[in-house]
Amino acid sequence: MKYLPLAARICLALIFLKAGITHLIGFNGFATMLGQQLFLGGLLAAGTIFCQMAGSLSLLLGYKVKIGALLIIIFLIPATLMFHNFLADGEKLNDFLKNVGLIGGLLMVIYTGAGAASLDKGRFR
Repeated sequence: MKYLPLAARICLALIFLKAGITHLIGFNGFATMLGQQLFLGGLLAAGTIFCQMAGSLSLLLGYKVKIGALLIIIFLIPATLMFHNFLADGEKLNDFLKNVGLIGGLLMVIYTGAGAASLDKGRFR
């Protein structure tokens, strides 16, 4: 049971780490796409990548996980409301609910902390 929080943190972090790497590699295209829909696309793209990468690495390593989870939530809330608006497009309901579920998992991390197998606890072996 001691490694259950580590498994949960890994599960939550992987999607954001993959997305952050993908957005970083294709930064110009990502920034252009955001710029077509939002003001200051390049700045928002950089902020998105920072939140995804820093947050997911924090969760993976178990270091400052409350801050890492909060960074991902800060990214997820506007992204969910803007790009998964199920009221405008009913087909986006599952994507909206998946993000709500991710936010719920991240809130649990904020509440419970990193767990035993983490850098925060000094027991990452």
